[in-house]
Amino acid sequence: MKQGLPPPRTAVLHSISDPNSGELLDRGLLLWFPGPQSFTGEDCAEFHVHGGPAVISAILQALGSLPGLRPAEAGEFTRRAFQAGKLDLTEVEGLGDLIHAETEAQRRQALRQMAGDLGHLYQTWSHTLTRALAHLEAFIDFSEEENIEDGVLNQVDNFVRQLQMEIHSHLHDNRRGERLRSGVHVVIAGEANAGKSSLLNAICQRPAAIVSPIAGTTRDVVETALDIGGFPVLLSDTAGLRDTHDIIEKEGVRRTRERLEQADLTVALLDVVGLLEASNKLTHLLFSFLEDLNVRQKQQCILVLNKIDLLHKKELNDLHCALKKEEDLPTVCWLSCKTGSGIEEFLRVLRAELEILCGNPLLGMPSLTQARHRSHLHKCLEALGLYEYYKRADMALAAEGLRSALASLGRITGKVGAEEILNLIFRDFCIGK
Repeated sequence: MKQGLPPPRTAVLHSISDPNSGELLDRGLLLWFPGPQSFTGEDCAEFHVHGGPAVISAILQALGSLPGLRPAEAGEFTRRAFQAGKLDLTEVEGLGDLIHAETEAQRRQALRQMAGDLGHLYQTWSHTLTRALAHLEAFIDFSEEENIEDGVLNQVDNFVRQLQMEIHSHLHDNRRGERLRSGVHVVIAGEANAGKSSLLNAICQRPAAIVSPIAGTTRDVVETALDIGGFPVLLSDTAGLRDTHDIIEKEGVRRTRERLEQADLTVALLDVVGLLEASNKLTHLLFSFLEDLNVRQKQQCILVLNKIDLLHKKELNDLHCALKKEEDLPTVCWLSCKTGSGIEEFLRVLRAELEILCGNPLLGMPSLTQARHRSHLHKCLEALGLYEYYKRADMALAAEGLRSALASLGRITGKVGAEEILNLIFRDFCIGK
């Protein structure tokens, strides 16, 4: 151990003095992490000092006066950890997501990725593909010498087919991980004066949007970021859908329809009094309303019937009975934004829908979290398709397809190399003894 340094990975209380003047700056904890057993793989020291601005400034100035020391650039420690092989790129991205996590579900997903679950999955696929490529290249180079076992090409086909199925399944995850990372887009939409802004305020528990009895008060999209049941939500209140000659309101309606196209989940809001008045054509009205909102699947929508405080109990029961007969409707919530009745049940339903959209980050295979991963996986599948296309016509081109697929997987984790292929060729086939 170097002289004057505390034992590795042991917190020691120490006086911290200016190296030039000898002035005492603070008393704090010092930790010493000799490489390679440190975050970056290099020798590292940590100072745990009191958090006052003056203390921190004095210590940074003192450190900056030492030769060879400078402030780290943004992300430099993590970059060095990656270059030292301490983290792969998926773990680096997981660390970044953990730092920026704002909800419990985001924290869980980021922590799982930082722990290497996603990287391990991609490394397993890379290993499978490496074996397939090693077998194919061994067949190309040495099959004439009869040193290759029978059925090698069948093994390659099996490896490729299994990998294609697993990647297809991974890609068709309804973007759960990406939604959880960036936030679920929930849009409140409906006719003018149905209570959309009141519902937004009830969910936010603050006056986020202006509420008025005048129809068409909301002219633009009002957005607010929320944590609902641990899931990140970008909640949008939109302009009421109706025909209007007002130029500004027309633009608001256009923006509403644009936002509905982008929505992960639509909260379709209706004035229950209007439903009662149209009870003889209730089914037609509801399905026309949902079609107008571009709702195609039940799980993409929650149908909210507002202003139940304006109905008598019998009228409400009659509507309940009428809607129970309709099996193709999305989940229906009855509430009053004015009295608060039904809000808790609506929030329970909303949380359940968010969990469907985002999944449980602790269960099952780790989810895709980055568009970058998705792009490279699609390129991997395209390259595997080239293998399928050329395998009977030109083995060299088929091998190039596998090589391209392996490079695409390697770009996700940041590990691309040919050494593993050579190792497997000689290990599996014992060629060149």
